[in-house]
Amino acid sequence: MSYTGRCACGAITLEITGEPVATRQCWCRQCQQIAAGGPTQNAIFKGDDVAIAGAPASSQWTAASGNTLTFHFCPSCGTQVFGQSSARPHLKTVRFGVIDEPHGLKPEMIIWTDDAPEWAQIDPALESWPQQPPAPPPSAN
Repeated sequence: MSYTGRCACGAITLEITGEPVATRQCWCRQCQQIAAGGPTQNAIFKGDDVAIAGAPASSQWTAASGNTLTFHFCPSCGTQVFGQSSARPHLKTVRFGVIDEPHGLKPEMIIWTDDAPEWAQIDPALESWPQQPPAPPPSAN
């Protein structure tokens, strides 16, 4: 399956040619800050499967995991497009919101639940981790 996507203003577009290796909802404090208080919803793809057109801006911070997170966003509209961890530079973590509907993706795991506010709705049917989970398994190629 393939996916397409774009930022809110259309200056950044994506062509994704593979399936995600994982999908996650993240409640870390940094994700809450960039998501206006809630979690981020993310699909993790092999980096080679994600083609970006346009010129995203980027910023970095040291995540609670200790890894450097580089997040890429549209400099015109501010839409978060994808992130990359220094621990997994071969992967791109794409925000669900930039993937064109209907994409059919949903979180399979919830991470950083220790950082979630007490009002957060954590789906008990999903695997959850209080902090950083192990890396997704390598995909066969």
